[in-house]
Amino acid sequence: MADEKARVLVVDDDPDLLDLVQRSLSAYGFEVITHTSALGVSNLVRQSEPDFVLIDVNFPALKGDKVVNLARQYASSKTKFILYSASDESKLRSLALASGADGYISKSVQGEELAKRLHAFRLKPRPPTPPTPAPAT
Repeated sequence: MADEKARVLVVDDDPDLLDLVQRSLSAYGFEVITHTSALGVSNLVRQSEPDFVLIDVNFPALKGDKVVNLARQYASSKTKFILYSASDESKLRSLALASGADGYISKSVQGEELAKRLHAFRLKPRPPTPPTPAPAT
């Protein structure tokens, strides 16, 4: 497992940023998949089974925090959803908590630091989801 590349799905509507993140993370040993729209993320998560979904929160049609809620239904239990935005840290923290994301990273974090943070998320266990209450009879 130590030799296995972590797969990252990066979702952002800025193709230049996607290119930068793809080149950067690939250089640090990640397998990177990019997507330019909030639409279709659930399908892509189901098909590609990423270890991480690094997703912008500011899309015109559907906000990234809402996409997390939708895509999580199709993700494996190992997939970690991380909000990735230029928004201020307090807003990102609140959105991550409200959306059920596993965390957040500011877009100002690039290169080696981004790779280190993703590795840290990989080692961090996901809090257990609360059990769904049984229907009343």
